[in-house]
Amino acid sequence: MISAGWGVGSSPGAGGRAGTYDGGVTDLRTGKRVLLAKPRGYCAGVDRAVQTVEEALKLYGAPIYVRKQIVHNKHVVQTLEAQGAIFVEENEEVPEGATVIFSAHGVAPEVYEQARERSLKAIDATCPLVTKVHQEAKRFAAEDYDILLIGHEGHEEVIGTAGEAPAHIQLVDGPDGVDKITVRDPEKVVWLSQTTLSVDETLETVARLKTRLPLLQSPPSDDICYATSNRQHVVKEIAPECDVVIVVGSTNSSNSVRLVEVALDAGARAGHLVDFAHEIDDAWLADARTVGVSSGASVPEDLVNDVLTHLAARGFDDVEEITTANERLTFSLPQELKRDMKAAASRG
Repeated sequence: MISAGWGVGSSPGAGGRAGTYDGGVTDLRTGKRVLLAKPRGYCAGVDRAVQTVEEALKLYGAPIYVRKQIVHNKHVVQTLEAQGAIFVEENEEVPEGATVIFSAHGVAPEVYEQARERSLKAIDATCPLVTKVHQEAKRFAAEDYDILLIGHEGHEEVIGTAGEAPAHIQLVDGPDGVDKITVRDPEKVVWLSQTTLSVDETLETVARLKTRLPLLQSPPSDDICYATSNRQHVVKEIAPECDVVIVVGSTNSSNSVRLVEVALDAGARAGHLVDFAHEIDDAWLADARTVGVSSGASVPEDLVNDVLTHLAARGFDDVEEITTANERLTFSLPQELKRDMKAAASRG
């Protein structure tokens, strides 16, 4: 995984650090600046998933099959394809007996069964925070609760979670979906959520649910992952000062799309989602003086650096990094992969 370095100087800034590319002296004559959000980019679950594919390629050799996109980022998928990963939609596309990796978004139990039927060597790269939601769904279903799953219809994570207890789970796709739900017992209802949602929209959905179901229970801990919350929080901080916010991320990345929405709701005059720096339209910058930059949780840092270079070439060379949290969480690789890596190491 390539991560080029953007030099940020040591000049103090409100809530962060100010500086320029390669640590040069800031030229304030243009009056143009970038507010660079931190945290941004890779979360622990994405880092684990990408490393899983990379280590599997090293250990087993190409090709390695991956069911669905390992993470929702075009550049990451293209990079892994170049290394020998083959992305498929379903297990039926994987040759019998081959190795398949399940994506970070999680899968329903039937997907594991399909893999067993085809004698596939399955490696589960599901983010542990998604696995937590799966375990909650199974536990509440075993206790015969109705489960209201807040999330976006058709998203892979929602499909996987719902597959754990389809007879007990109803999807609530935002506040407007509240009126469609029906429950058997208003005293035995709990809500769970997709991990990559807008925090504010989820809270609004829960509030509307509770007007209908006052005894609605909450999950034991917040289902929206720390990385999603942290990235939204810092974007809220910078958005009111920004003429435009540019979020680096793919259109099928729920958390990236949410960042643009959060920026606009928090006061940014405009917001755009781009996969690559060359997609930035100069018209977006024509009257701008302050540009906010962030990236979704599946975006490698070198893509953000490309955006900063692109902006610097257009006079936005004063970069102030705004930090609202420091993330140190890491996840270990899947047990089945670690076991094989250890065995290979012992053989020398």
